[in-house]
Amino acid sequence: MTQLDAKGSGPEQPAQASGTARSWLDRFFFVSERGSSYGQEIRGGLTTFMAMAYIIVLNPIVLSGAQDINGYAPTFAQLTTMTALSAGIATILMGVVGRAPIALAAALGVMAVVAYQAVPLMTWPQAMGLVVWQGIAIIVMVVTGVRTAVMNAIPHNLKLAIGVGIGMFVALIGLKNAGFVSAGEGSLLQLGTTGHLSGWPVVVFIIGLLVAAILLARKVPGAIFYGILSATVIAIAVTYAFRLPDETWGDSVPRLPDTLFVAPDFSLLFQIDLFGAWSQAGVASSAVILFTLVLAGFFDALGTILAVGNKAGLTDDKGQMPRTNQILAMDGTGAVTGGLTSSSATLVFVESTAGVTEGARTGLASVVTGGLFLLAILFSPVFGMVPGQAASCALVLVGAMMMMGVKAIDWDDISIAVPAFLTIALMPFTYDIATGIGAGIISYTVIKTAMGRFREVGWLMWILTGVFLIDFGLAGVERILGI
Repeated sequence: MTQLDAKGSGPEQPAQASGTARSWLDRFFFVSERGSSYGQEIRGGLTTFMAMAYIIVLNPIVLSGAQDINGYAPTFAQLTTMTALSAGIATILMGVVGRAPIALAAALGVMAVVAYQAVPLMTWPQAMGLVVWQGIAIIVMVVTGVRTAVMNAIPHNLKLAIGVGIGMFVALIGLKNAGFVSAGEGSLLQLGTTGHLSGWPVVVFIIGLLVAAILLARKVPGAIFYGILSATVIAIAVTYAFRLPDETWGDSVPRLPDTLFVAPDFSLLFQIDLFGAWSQAGVASSAVILFTLVLAGFFDALGTILAVGNKAGLTDDKGQMPRTNQILAMDGTGAVTGGLTSSSATLVFVESTAGVTEGARTGLASVVTGGLFLLAILFSPVFGMVPGQAASCALVLVGAMMMMGVKAIDWDDISIAVPAFLTIALMPFTYDIATGIGAGIISYTVIKTAMGRFREVGWLMWILTGVFLIDFGLAGVERILGI
């Protein structure tokens, strides 16, 4: 455990003396020390949940369409229950143990590896067994100090670039989910879905974005939350007024539900096979899949934790934040939880920055977010009323505010400017956080060494460079191994 973790407070400022005793809740979550309030934490937790609630629908859509080697796939109802359950448990654990405003849910990058790389080669329980091993590997790296050492080894300027790059990535996700940009016809990206903006969903997104931005500019507490809420109300109104079909909105439809309650399906819980994948798919294939799962989860989480810490003002001048070991351990525990619930690895979510922007500074916000996920198990029709276009305005504004960190990067030093630029640019351009981090680390190591400044690099950065070179060349390695 680092000294920072042992103190449990890091760069937090001592609470100002007052005539009244602080409650145990305040002391436990460091609410006063971090300059927060219960109102901020509740608003932040609500905003984070609304920004990431789409995962309750998206994860089942992706995974229920992936058949295993026997032709089996879990049902949508099963995966909906397990996705919300896993996110709720893991996020509450993060709040109570890590005491950070970081929420967890089924990771998008890992979800794709599970659905399209692991499941076709093995049974569902065997694939979930690999996910559990992913979480165990992450926890082992935390216990041995490897993960914290990696986080501390990354230069401060690259940490800043990671935060900015994640902001760009989050903004692109928001713009894409809102239908403001899409895959281009004859170009990489295009405006709207046809080269022009059209349709009520985009209008709803723009209104929510402007409302939230205006309230932010006027320093109104809960600005982003009110932006999402206003967009949702407008979406419901136009859906009924213009009799819009459900497919207009995508996965989450802004329509009053027929019922408030849906019976949960817990039948997937603990349906795992820890050792079957290695014999079913082969040692080489299973090892490659596990390596991909660990690497994707490791660096996506590292970037997200740094970004949230910087945005919340919890990091010190070296980019380190309090209770790092506990936060990283809970990320690994989330992966194990996701495997045990058959909902894929549950890892830290970059949408947590939406809640931080609303004022969340402590684990109390995560408890609120996790509690809402657990409620969603029973009341998923209610939470399903919030369309993705409404939640997307939060992601775009978060991206704009995270962009502010770019001014602190030393752009006058080309050996820093190039790696920082690659880190920032490649996250949205490749739609992958880990790729941006890898490109930044490799270029930083190579350029600094070529300039004769290899002592500034550090041996651990060389190891990370080697790991990412293997990852980037993984397709060639698979071809050589005949996988």
